[in-house]
Amino acid sequence: MADTTPATPVTAPLAAKKPHSVTHHGITVADHYAWLRDPLYPDVTDKDVLAHLEAENAWFEARMKPHQPLIDSLFTEMRARIKEADKSVPQKDGNWLYWIEFEEGAEYKKWWRRPLGAPDDGSADELILDEVALAGDLEYFRLGALSVSQNGMMLAYAVDDNGSERFTVRIKDLATGELLPDTIPGTLSSLVWVAGDKGLIYSLANEQWRTDNVRLHWLGQPLEEDVELYHEDDEGFRVGSTLSANEKWVIISAGDHETSEARLIPADDPLATPILVRARQAGVEYDVDERDGTLFIHANDTHENFRLATAPLADPGNWTTLIEGSDEFYLTGYDLFRDFYVIEGRRAGLDQVELRYYDDPARIEPITFPEASYVAGLGDNPEWAMDKLRLSYESMVSPRSVYDYTVADRSLELLKVQEIPSGYDASLYATERLEIAARDGTKIPVSVVYRKDRASPGPLHLYGYGAYGISIEPGFSTTRLSLVDRGFAYAIAHIRGGDDLGRAWYKAGKLERRTNTFNDFVDVAQGLIAHGFTEAGRISISGGSAGGELMGAVVNSDPGLWGAVVAHVPFVDVLATMLDASLPLTPGEWPEWGNPIEDKAAFELIRSYSPYDQVKAQAYPPIMVTAGLNDPRVTYWEPAKWVAKLRELKTDSNELILKTNMGAGHGGKSGRFESLKETAEEFAFILWQLGVAE
Repeated sequence: MADTTPATPVTAPLAAKKPHSVTHHGITVADHYAWLRDPLYPDVTDKDVLAHLEAENAWFEARMKPHQPLIDSLFTEMRARIKEADKSVPQKDGNWLYWIEFEEGAEYKKWWRRPLGAPDDGSADELILDEVALAGDLEYFRLGALSVSQNGMMLAYAVDDNGSERFTVRIKDLATGELLPDTIPGTLSSLVWVAGDKGLIYSLANEQWRTDNVRLHWLGQPLEEDVELYHEDDEGFRVGSTLSANEKWVIISAGDHETSEARLIPADDPLATPILVRARQAGVEYDVDERDGTLFIHANDTHENFRLATAPLADPGNWTTLIEGSDEFYLTGYDLFRDFYVIEGRRAGLDQVELRYYDDPARIEPITFPEASYVAGLGDNPEWAMDKLRLSYESMVSPRSVYDYTVADRSLELLKVQEIPSGYDASLYATERLEIAARDGTKIPVSVVYRKDRASPGPLHLYGYGAYGISIEPGFSTTRLSLVDRGFAYAIAHIRGGDDLGRAWYKAGKLERRTNTFNDFVDVAQGLIAHGFTEAGRISISGGSAGGELMGAVVNSDPGLWGAVVAHVPFVDVLATMLDASLPLTPGEWPEWGNPIEDKAAFELIRSYSPYDQVKAQAYPPIMVTAGLNDPRVTYWEPAKWVAKLRELKTDSNELILKTNMGAGHGGKSGRFESLKETAEEFAFILWQLGVAE
């Protein structure tokens, strides 16, 4: 019988070049790899496209195969740091205690509860959702929204089984364990119980993967009879819904990256006319909650770092400041409870949690934490009347911890510390928070962790993101130890474009100031060299999505700095994506990147840094790229086109490999161990390229 095993490739695949161009503002841009986008997307059936992706995957496997023992070793040590049989700290919600549990060897979790007062011996434990059974033999599984009805008798949950982020909702009768016939496909939203648990509020993803609606499903009724409670006409806005803290109101929110608007409808009368809090105003973001006829509004209308205001429910647009906005304190959010409220924010980039009181505005109770650099915040606090607050805490050297904070005596009780079965001694490690000057003089915070016995200068891994006002927190990571224990320092660059130091920090890395993000990252690397941590060429870097765009930009601008580069689902074809209003994210992204369709200056700026458009004939560092065939956020053809163009133009012989997950989306493989295998591949590539002893 003939051997049908595919031959191991001996050369990297070269994509065909097919003439294609677009013209905007009198400027013509050639794109010879545009054919890699299947015209039937989101279905990908084009034989040439699939053949090229499979060829790239075969090349990836061929190049990584000699390092499989290292991958296996890394995976084994990463897995050994995870407590396989583990459970969360139970939390009271109504008449039940709820928790989640992982069993030995399980990729997914199980959701449990037991009645209050029942013995903690397993006899009254009730399994309400079994992700292991739901996942079965699926290549991909992700649980989305999950919501127990207010009477505790039904569970609504949503599942994505291919990574496309289109979820199907089912409803389970918790008394019988049976599924109701109600099935809602194509959702992308929270699930909110209303009207005495007779109705469920949700949002559908439209053809462009945008949630432009809020809908009401009456249990037992056909989907065709579902009522659209709200429809958003601005294609750049997304819509979502949630319950107020006191569960009296459904809050419908619409917004893009810089403008928002909210409406309230009574949870017991969801067909009532929505109450508009304040009409949208370009550049003003706000969110809202309600207590005893008073609205609490978190808004950036008077200060970019947000204020907290109040307004009477009868006059919701009449806002009175409760907490002023401040340059020093970035007010990131708040939570209302019956007897007090909690504000969260950052001061000098570090998390702050404070209790405040409705009847005494001058009474402020900060919760203090022990380390100089850390991540802390509210955990799961589901009830309106809370006398203990669940908190989480970690740092780059301190594993994740769960606390209860007793409000009456302001005491912290440690409930759980992340257990590392293979062992972990925090005293072996040190963490620093540095400030490194960027080329324009701006001080960029950098969080670094390393072993105290590390030899310097040594290898260093630098991570960055820098977009959408998302901060990268200096938290704990068990996987990171596989580099740190091999002599790496691991650094996080808190570059502009994130909101680590407030909204001004975010604005300084978006739109016309986007290149600050890339320059900051390069300048941090140079600064870490100057501090003696490492040397040029001994730095590995990684980033995903918009952080993958960062990777693409800095390998174009400063290729000699990097010894290894890993770009996960990288947003590298920025210009073409922002020119295509039919793509899922594009209209909502224009406030972040600019609209090159209407604005020539935006077109020229994006083109000047778009990694795919700026690939040129030069030596590039070793690069590993990942993609997801079903990814609706960064479409698979962006990394595929980028790699094809790099192969065409680069003048070096360094490694360039692309792995496309053919059954997954933006987040890669699902499951707690399957995802570790991909991290092991990434770290093996880094160790291989930097020549660190395996």
